[in-house]
Amino acid sequence: MHMNSSKMHDDEIDIDEELVQNLIATQFPQWKELFIKPVASTGTDNALFMLGEELVIRLPRINTALELIDKENVWLPILAPQLPTPIPTPVAQGKPSEEYPWNWSILQWMSGNIVTHDEDLFSVAQDLAQFINALRAIDPAKGRALNVNNNARGAPLLTRDTEVRQAVEQLTNEIDTSLAIELWESALRTPEYTAEPSWIHGDLQPGNILVSNGKLSGVIDFGCLGIGDPACDLIPAWTLFSSENRMKFRDALDVDDAMWDRGRGWALSIALIALPYYLHSSPFITRLSRFTIEQVFTDVT
Repeated sequence: MHMNSSKMHDDEIDIDEELVQNLIATQFPQWKELFIKPVASTGTDNALFMLGEELVIRLPRINTALELIDKENVWLPILAPQLPTPIPTPVAQGKPSEEYPWNWSILQWMSGNIVTHDEDLFSVAQDLAQFINALRAIDPAKGRALNVNNNARGAPLLTRDTEVRQAVEQLTNEIDTSLAIELWESALRTPEYTAEPSWIHGDLQPGNILVSNGKLSGVIDFGCLGIGDPACDLIPAWTLFSSENRMKFRDALDVDDAMWDRGRGWALSIALIALPYYLHSSPFITRLSRFTIEQVFTDVT
């Protein structure tokens, strides 16, 4: 068994460099001479490894990530030409073997750095809004056949109610739980989305947003891609931006007050659910969740 000491899920599979080298040598011998090295990632569902200078290997850590890999291989090449921002390009798909039980993928490496909160984010706010506008404008008709798990992103907020309340019960000593529930219940009272569902990325948290020289250079990890209420793609307003850039972001989007309030509910719910789950396993997600909760609290109080 290949050991991995940094697990974030109880049911996570063991993945290491030796396993990846064997998979490449067996299934893609044309690349077996390229170096392989782990990539530090803020994501939790997949392990990433550089393959030479221009490729990246992505292997699901957990069973629930399987369909997401297959979905990206199908849809990213279709969406990419219609978007103003680079997104990952699938190059090859690995198959299950005796050593590793699931499909995995090889993609073009995307340059840029994960966006951080300490940067000048004015241009990023504008660019990210244009990305969302373009994604929403793509015809969703074919995408309705997407019958795959995307963590119910784009569904009504009420579908998250039980999970949010269970998470808040675990956060008594971490946050103002009464305020969290008050703001969550306010979000639940917001009118539901009744317009035409649209394409959504579903997980526009900072770890999936790449920047270079102060500009948006890429959007990655489309595992939560789907069709639904575009409010869930507004989460960068609270996960990434603070007050001034939050307003710049909103001004560049086509959103009404109800969609904005649902977006805030999405950001709050994701942070509340993630915080107790990753409190002792992912410092990045813990910091991000605390930042998001703080931004939501200050945004409405």
